[in-house]
Amino acid sequence: MPALNRPTRSLLNLAAACVILPGMLLPAVAVVESIPVHEINGCGLWPYTRCQGADLRHADLVGRNLAGADLRGANLARADLRGANLAGANLEGADLRGARLNKVNAPVAIFRHARLVGADLEAARLMRSDYTGADFTAAHLEIANLNHARLTDARLVSADLQEAKLQGAQLIGTNMEGALKRFTNFNDAYMKDCTGCPLDW
Repeated sequence: MPALNRPTRSLLNLAAACVILPGMLLPAVAVVESIPVHEINGCGLWPYTRCQGADLRHADLVGRNLAGADLRGANLARADLRGANLAGANLEGADLRGARLNKVNAPVAIFRHARLVGADLEAARLMRSDYTGADFTAAHLEIANLNHARLTDARLVSADLQEAKLQGAQLIGTNMEGALKRFTNFNDAYMKDCTGCPLDW
């Protein structure tokens, strides 16, 4: 086999490098793509963050730990908060219309006057939270735990409350017209001036 001159050898080495390098770079690209997002529109995504009025529409917040967060007046319309931790968080006046809150952990949280129209809160843990004046119209709350929650003047019109737990909840002036209440637990709930509340508890 004739000896290769220097220019030919250089071209072959370059070709080999072009074949090898892309494969070698793939793991590095994969690592870059897996780096989690820690901030959206200036709002830090960590416990006790301060994000009043933040724009988090359609945000992917699945499994995020936002315990104690200040999200008063935040726009979380259609945000994905499945499995997120909102324990002790303040979402007073927040817009959560159409948000996905399946299995969210939000005990002792504040949702006063929050808009949860059409939100999905299936199997959510909402014990001892404050929902005074909140709007749950057509929300999905099947199997949700609302034990000892404050729902004074809240709207649950046409909401799905099947198998939800409302033991010891305050339902003063609450509107439940058209709500699905199959196997819902109202044990020891206080229902003064409640519209649509069951009469046999």
